[in-house]
Amino acid sequence: MEMQAVEITEPGGPEVLRITRRPVPVPGQGEVLIRVSAFGINRPDIAQRKGNYPVPPGVTDIPGLEVSGEIIAGDLSHPSNYPGLAQGDAVCALLQGGGYAEYCVAPIAQCLPHPAGFDHVQAAALPETFYTVWSNVFERGALGHGPKGKGETLLVHGGSSGIGTVAIQLAVQRGHKVFATAGSREKCEFCEALGATKAINYHEEDFATAITALTDGVGVDVILDMVGGDYLPKELACAADDGRIVIIALQKGAEATIPLSDILRRRVTITGSTLRPRSVEFKGELSRALLTHVWPLLEQDVIKPVIETVLPASEIIEAHRLMDAGAHKGKILLSWDL
Repeated sequence: MEMQAVEITEPGGPEVLRITRRPVPVPGQGEVLIRVSAFGINRPDIAQRKGNYPVPPGVTDIPGLEVSGEIIAGDLSHPSNYPGLAQGDAVCALLQGGGYAEYCVAPIAQCLPHPAGFDHVQAAALPETFYTVWSNVFERGALGHGPKGKGETLLVHGGSSGIGTVAIQLAVQRGHKVFATAGSREKCEFCEALGATKAINYHEEDFATAITALTDGVGVDVILDMVGGDYLPKELACAADDGRIVIIALQKGAEATIPLSDILRRRVTITGSTLRPRSVEFKGELSRALLTHVWPLLEQDVIKPVIETVLPASEIIEAHRLMDAGAHKGKILLSWDL
């Protein structure tokens, strides 16, 4: 049995993507086969397309880290099926790859039921961003668990991105003051509409100076860094005592020069992570946390995924062009049903 899938023909721009035919994958132990309805575009997909993000050993070369669809087969009796998912259930799933296809396999531990009232498109916007934010802001960054507890503050770079919009909403709903950076006045206003106390246009002012002024010299407790490079010394300058800087992407480079004395004097922690290579067990624990702490907020419409556009899967090249341009807010999604 064959399916349509998107492949990367060679490293390069969006034009290297093409729809081809591949065998339908077969689920293994602890896995399910999903008929994909919609899937999301994420920055790691862009890096993989350019040849800068190697596929983990044993993982398909088909890109795509998140999908929504219907379970049609698999190991449903596996102990990690804690939500009690069944054949025919609508789910969204976090993948290591393979999401740009009509069918994919996913560990059942990384599958979650659609929040009540969500369709396939809305659900496809959830996995990559929500798993990433929960893992890095609330677990690794421990927002709300530092010396100030619920009074801790968060700075989110790329506040209008898929990850940024989720981080702002979740942190605000959990009682934290949030600051953000974005690249235009319109995007800054958008971040503030989501709940950010203040969004800083990084083209017009230095964010470290602005944050220092906004916090009366105290600084922020947690910084979610998707930029790297020369942002790191600026982040160190506006981090609070006992602050945590969590690096999850390196859009401005993988190297930085920082004053180590600031780390010693103010007890700042610099950490980071990439989600893709983590174990199924680790991601399964994130699934449980999301189902417990976040899914109720989605079902109550207290928070929601921000979706810029939904395109037919046949327009995968245009979707990547939109992502490369960086003018979007929230998620870019594709659907096999359009």
